[in-house]
Amino acid sequence: MTTSDTLGTRPEDFDALDDILDDLRTRNDETPQWEFCEGFLAALVCCRTPVVEDEWLSVLLGLDEGGGFADEAQRSRFLTLWHQRFTEVQTALDADIQALDDDRAYAPEVMDIRGAIASLPPEERSDIDADEIPSFAQVWALGFMFAVENWPDEWAPPKDKDAAKLHDQCLEAIVALTEDDTDEPTLSALSEDGPPSVSEARLNTYGEALWAVYDLREIWRSIGARVVQVIRTATPGRNDACSCGSGKKYKKCCGAA
Repeated sequence: MTTSDTLGTRPEDFDALDDILDDLRTRNDETPQWEFCEGFLAALVCCRTPVVEDEWLSVLLGLDEGGGFADEAQRSRFLTLWHQRFTEVQTALDADIQALDDDRAYAPEVMDIRGAIASLPPEERSDIDADEIPSFAQVWALGFMFAVENWPDEWAPPKDKDAAKLHDQCLEAIVALTEDDTDEPTLSALSEDGPPSVSEARLNTYGEALWAVYDLREIWRSIGARVVQVIRTATPGRNDACSCGSGKKYKKCCGAA
């Protein structure tokens, strides 16, 4: 795994999140892995308008109003770690960086599963169906786009043509990462001396997706939260029929309050 330690999210913290998700999976087998959650979290950081906690919990974990945790302590622990990581990602995306290898840059918590399998003895690799193994950062990108798809109003293109064009290009860059890496692996994703697990094109696509996240964050920060139009209905006159349909005059019905 890669770990950005800007605000101190430690490997044991991610292990704790994995443990909670594993436990949730015993009650809901569709509970995602943390890499998917990491992408979802990054999208929430970039979202134009903040999404309330119970809403995203329900969408991400398939829970009703945050239910499904073993107990309140487990829920509290998950949310504490979630908000810690959220703040960390937000800080990284707001940093003025010039290169992705900057220590302050956002480094998604992703797994190189194909690299891990390539490191196994041949007899163990033969038992694994390589076609079922996700490509590097593919699950992260799927998590990001899952959030985009669930809040389409918040991800509608801006009215400004240039901003809208950049917005669409950014989402296309992330969507490209949801595709499988079918090229010949020539590089190790997370180490210099590991077995080849990704293609050079895949690493380029990964880098483009990360820059896209930075651009999306900046687009919505500069434009601001979405304004929801409020349509006000005219208040009936005191002697008019009440709008509730009671047949009484407004002053003797709803207007009496």
